[in-house]
Amino acid sequence: MALEAGLLSILACPACHAPLDDRTGDDTPELVCTSADCALAYPVRDDIPVLLVDEARRPA
Repeated sequence: MALEAGLLSILACPACHAPLDDRTGDDTPELVCTSADCALAYPVRDDIPVLLVDEARRPA
């Protein structure tokens, strides 16, 4: 999955409103919050970001 730079620049973490970073190197693509306090990882399914806090993965 490759999000357009324009789209990625306007997406924000629903929990803390920090910018999101595109992490596509793993098995499952995800958008990761750049805030050190939050750092939630949101899944991307069928090239659609799922920006729901309940669906996010907590940092390890």
